[in-house]
Amino acid sequence: MKITFLGATKTVTGSNFLVEAAGKKILVDCGMYQGAAEQEWENEAPFAFSVPEIDFMLLTHAHIDHSGRIPKLYNEGYRNPIYATKATCDLCSIMLPDSGHIQEMEIEWKNRKRKRKGLKELPPLYTAQDAIRCMEIFKPIRYDQIIDIDENIHVRFNDAGHMLGSAIIEVWAKEEGKTTKAVFTGDLGNNDIPLLSSPTMIEDADYLIMESTYGGRLHNRNDEKAQMFLNVVSETLDKGGTVVIPSFAVGRTQEILYELNQLKEEQKEENFKEKYQTLMRSKVYVDSPLAISATEVFKKNMNLFDEETQEVIKSGDNPLDFPGLEFTQTADESKALNEKKEPCIIISASGMCEVGRIKHHLKHNLWNPNSTVLFVGYQAPGTLGRKIVEGAKTVKIFGEEVAVNARIEYIEGYSGHADQEWLLNFIYSFIRKPKTIFLVHGEPEGQVVLKQKIQGTTQIPVIIPEYGEEYELAEEVSRLGRMKEAKEYGKRYLRLEVLNRLQNLKEEIEEMAGIVQEEIEDEAKRDEEIEKINVRMQELERQILKVVESADNQNN
Repeated sequence: MKITFLGATKTVTGSNFLVEAAGKKILVDCGMYQGAAEQEWENEAPFAFSVPEIDFMLLTHAHIDHSGRIPKLYNEGYRNPIYATKATCDLCSIMLPDSGHIQEMEIEWKNRKRKRKGLKELPPLYTAQDAIRCMEIFKPIRYDQIIDIDENIHVRFNDAGHMLGSAIIEVWAKEEGKTTKAVFTGDLGNNDIPLLSSPTMIEDADYLIMESTYGGRLHNRNDEKAQMFLNVVSETLDKGGTVVIPSFAVGRTQEILYELNQLKEEQKEENFKEKYQTLMRSKVYVDSPLAISATEVFKKNMNLFDEETQEVIKSGDNPLDFPGLEFTQTADESKALNEKKEPCIIISASGMCEVGRIKHHLKHNLWNPNSTVLFVGYQAPGTLGRKIVEGAKTVKIFGEEVAVNARIEYIEGYSGHADQEWLLNFIYSFIRKPKTIFLVHGEPEGQVVLKQKIQGTTQIPVIIPEYGEEYELAEEVSRLGRMKEAKEYGKRYLRLEVLNRLQNLKEEIEEMAGIVQEEIEDEAKRDEEIEKINVRMQELERQILKVVESADNQNN
């Protein structure tokens, strides 16, 4: 068995692995890169493998960073099966067309700029219609069912507890009379995520390919996050402000609805009752067509919910509905939310604030000190959400500078990813431990911390692979080097990355010019502060001149 790492290497997006075993070439996930602009360029790059040679694909779950390039794969001629759970197929049928629609909207915006510059217009990565067509090759399967791909390859999907339909995938491959077993965790859930069952514990594996999103951190426990959530919401509503929750349309939105439903069902001490009453008096708006559609998929797959939720359903309560909840479908309904004067809660996609209606709500609320922006999920580097969480004083939204005066909160316990404790517990639960663990889907700092923890407590060797690295999984792991196509890919797109960085730099300099202009025109600024700005500008000028001189010298 051989595995090549073609995505989610030292980053949290773009999940994509090529497995070669028993004469077959297998893809595990085919996700989009999200966040930093230079990473998103990689979505447009050719695949670092021959598409016609792929025999089948295994999809861990529907999130776009795991599924988002499937329509591109389809457009390039792939027609073999994609195996996924039924719920994942259901969710992909709405999430991939939504992603296609975003691709169309974004390229339309870029092409308007290109047209003004006299440049050739570009096609979208794929369209909504492309995404609808690719659904014909999805093959829904059940949890715990062993699928015989052929006489030598068998797979089983187990509940990963990360989102509806998410799976830990076991792959058995028989070669030369010997069977090797690799386990791909996809994204592992917390053990206390509302609605969902805990991740399945796997008994044995030869090799484990494991996510590490929160490898360096611990989450708030469930009771803490519920109390924190109620405190933040009630305090904001009492001030007459709006609570804006940037939420991933699939997973986090439904869990928040469940949590709000639970809070509205509980009445404890007097202090709790007061906050509860504040919540009861307020409207809760879900402002995302995708979230609305996804909530319907959740309702149709309630058999996958955990035992506690199943009991709630049997009692006649719908855990995804309650008084005061409203769904906004149209763009006009969405815009009207920002005209309302009464305090309310707005749950809107996207969770990292990069696209969608959330940007309009941020533009109308970030400047307001009475409002709160409450983050409940992971924010990738380079995203608008990450900038806000890390304390940016101003951000640019739709080309306009917006001051961040609102209260900013981040309740990490709502993340759908296991934290360090539960990642370690997942490893400890193996009866026959893996020979080697590969850490993927994580930021480098957290991965190093997790690697040290794993090796210190289990003595299992841990590898943090680079993009394009190939490994032979035999009696011992052998690093075969870097995939030839990956090297060529790196050379080919280095030029594009430089051009992309240049464009970003031009935009940032324009933005900086406006900010500096305001600073020097501010009469309240002291001469010492203006001098500091002047020194920094001189240093920036020197750095730019060095780049120009270097380019000139290479040309001569």
